[in-house]
Amino acid sequence: MIDDGLELNDGETLQADVCIIGAGAAGITLAVELAGTGVSVLLLESGGVKPEKDTQRLYEGAVANERLHSPPHRYRERRFGGSTTIWGGRCVPLDPIDFEARDYMPGSGWPIGRNDLLPYYPRANRLCEAGEFEYLAPQAFKRPLRPMIEGFASEHFSTDSLERFSSPTNFGARYAKLLKDAPNVRVLLHSNLTTLVFHPNAQGVESVILRTLAGKSFKVMAGQVVLAMGGLEIPRLLLANRDKWSRGVGNEHDLVGRHYMCHIAGTIGTLKQFGPADRVWHGYDISDEGIYCRRRLALTADVQRRLQVGNFVARLHHPRITDPGHRTAVLSALQLAKGLISYEYGKRLHGEEQVTLRTWMSHLRNVLARPHEVIAFGHHMLRDRFLAVRKFPSIIIKSTAGHYSLDFHAEQEPAPSSRVSLSTERDALGLQRLSVDWRYTQADIATVRQAVSLFAQDIERSRIGSFEYDPASIELEMSRYGAYGGHHLGTARMGSDPRTSVVGPDCRIHGLKNLYVAGGAVFPTSSQANPTLTIVALALRLADLLSKSARGVRPQVIAADAVAR
Repeated sequence: MIDDGLELNDGETLQADVCIIGAGAAGITLAVELAGTGVSVLLLESGGVKPEKDTQRLYEGAVANERLHSPPHRYRERRFGGSTTIWGGRCVPLDPIDFEARDYMPGSGWPIGRNDLLPYYPRANRLCEAGEFEYLAPQAFKRPLRPMIEGFASEHFSTDSLERFSSPTNFGARYAKLLKDAPNVRVLLHSNLTTLVFHPNAQGVESVILRTLAGKSFKVMAGQVVLAMGGLEIPRLLLANRDKWSRGVGNEHDLVGRHYMCHIAGTIGTLKQFGPADRVWHGYDISDEGIYCRRRLALTADVQRRLQVGNFVARLHHPRITDPGHRTAVLSALQLAKGLISYEYGKRLHGEEQVTLRTWMSHLRNVLARPHEVIAFGHHMLRDRFLAVRKFPSIIIKSTAGHYSLDFHAEQEPAPSSRVSLSTERDALGLQRLSVDWRYTQADIATVRQAVSLFAQDIERSRIGSFEYDPASIELEMSRYGAYGGHHLGTARMGSDPRTSVVGPDCRIHGLKNLYVAGGAVFPTSSQANPTLTIVALALRLADLLSKSARGVRPQVIAADAVAR
């Protein structure tokens, strides 16, 4: 059933075997997997079904540098479905190297291996509505695909790895009926977790206290408690609860909120190809099951190890929108209309260039020179994105001149100086707000520098064109958009040693019997991959553990180094 905390009696006490805090991708996945079992589940969500300004304001906080990181209430949605209500739908699994302990990547090495997640990835793919779990083009497509770059030869990059796209699926809307009909699941909206109450021996959670913005308060007593509120809100909640531990829950070694990662992303350079413009294919291939797929340039694991750099992928992209020198009507129309584009995507249209009357007029001339292109693009976006059930994932514009930029997405080193902490300001519920200090490192710059240099060399050696870029601009380009989107990772990292991690291989906070963390907060390293698919796979794995624990079966969690790979 789906109920509302606003309708509860003040001071009421609820009970459940498993209490899940947060109804985003992780929380809803947990509830869906436990539906129909003998385990009673209470799924709590701060917001309602639709956006609410007062509830969204609970996310507000401070940032050390707004050029590098958006305000905390951006890229996150405090409502049923969480940030799946606004995500782009890109699904990519982590690579085997991402789980490895790499001596050149501080803090690397997951306590579980990729094989531990492989049983859950196919189901995660289905929940995300991204089709089959096939992420190499030769396996995903029975038909031959045209080359990404005709004539391109490289020993550094593969061109067969795929990203697959969800509808994108709003988990709240998609799975609401299933949760409403499940006899063992109760969803409670407008219920904000404020306090964790621990047993006198401090070995586990006794109850959780929730409040509504209308002033009601109620209590939930549960055998197992899961925090699934996202990579920023989880450390906020753990740090704010200091009744038993002066530094906060799970923070004996000052790790909660540290090692905060997003991804390093940007757009750089110009690929100028020789010969016909159709030698490049940078768009989407549609699988037999109707899923939009896109190939990437992926730096191989062997090259990463040899050069001691992080994971890196890239796609060919249109030229920078803000520069009218591209002379493309559609790109100029997007620049002129950027005020109408949502914050999450509009931010990518803002560069360092000064917006002057001269550049504005140049963009206008581009539009007036080819208005039919703008009309055709508008029709395509209306039909294939805004009105379609499965939406066209992004803007793909073919260059008539054969010029493309390189759009990259790279792993961020987990640095303890990159962190979130509590400010002195409090929200409407009395909880301290977040202060975000996201930082990148010299190693992050080196990853991008090395990878872009290799791409330029490979283009030249293939004799198919040239890739022109300014090596001195690497740091500017990788920090131009700051921390990438809503990928809030690493703030309650997973590991086997309590001195270097917050949760264990089972996602349970070290030293506590029944408090778990679900979501990107547990990632020890960020990979190059968008995190949603792996977040869902981890939630499926945790659902297995919780189901066994609630039924009195002792779950077996084996660390990666104890499993034959």
